[in-house]
Amino acid sequence: MIRKCDKPGCTKAGTCRAPKTRDLREYWFFCPEHAAEYNKNWNYYANMSAEEIEADWERQTFGTPLKDKETAKTNATDYAKFLNDFITGRSTFDKMPAKSKLPTTVVSALKVFDLTISATWREVGTKYRALAKKYHPDTATNKETAATEFARISSAYEILKKHFGKK
Repeated sequence: MIRKCDKPGCTKAGTCRAPKTRDLREYWFFCPEHAAEYNKNWNYYANMSAEEIEADWERQTFGTPLKDKETAKTNATDYAKFLNDFITGRSTFDKMPAKSKLPTTVVSALKVFDLTISATWREVGTKYRALAKKYHPDTATNKETAATEFARISSAYEILKKHFGKK
């Protein structure tokens, strides 16, 4: 249903929605010209103090306003320290071993394919096909090591197949 513009005296269609209040539950419907005029003069923070504006911003950003400013400052300081330590001490973070809940056989099988613990079944399949093609005893250039390498790849593939629940 097309409404008439809410600007008194205007007979055009009210196709543009404009908020009546800050809670954004009720709207005016204006024609494009009157909507532009209304929006140019509308101020969301009109008649609000600086504290109310800050509380509203915190509520919209974080969900609830922070009542205790000292706790907020402490939390911000701790977070900034963590970020600084992470950025400047990146080498220490990188040297920390990744904790994996995967069985060691699965991790070893992923290493055979040179994949990370977050690898997908599709990545495993792609890597397996490429390595199987390279090391298959019928197609490999180095026949002495091809059979051993192909057996290692096939064994790793079977372990990963069970891990990913494939038949």
